Amino acid sequence: MSSALMQIAAPSGAWVLGPVIAGVFLVGGLIGAFWFGDVFKSREPAPPRPEEQPHLPPGGAVRGIQENREPEEVPRDGRRRLPHEFGNLGTRPSESQERPKWGKGSSGSFGGGGLGAH
Repeated sequence: MSSALMQIAAPSGAWVLGPVIAGVFLVGGLIGAFWFGDVFKSREPAPPRPEEQPHLPPGGAVRGIQENREPEEVPRDGRRRLPHEFGNLGTRPSESQERPKWGKGSSGSFGGGGLGAH
């Protein structure tokens, strides 16, 4: 009877040994990945020193200009134009620099779901 038990127990030891070996390889791979990461990190340049950091220009921070602009007019000489003939039509400052306001009841966008200005 003991030989029958030994035959049943023998394959179960092999089943345990496989995952243990796989675990050892997995841990070894993770340790190797951290080691390679450390090697690559040591090859990177050092972070810039404070005197190498960018500084503001002497006149201070540069601010943007906010203005309303209008498109340039399309020439109206009666000649039919194709899209490639327009090129890049410029813009010009608008005569009125007052910010446009949305009308009451307007959604403010196309297809916004509102009733629109009536």
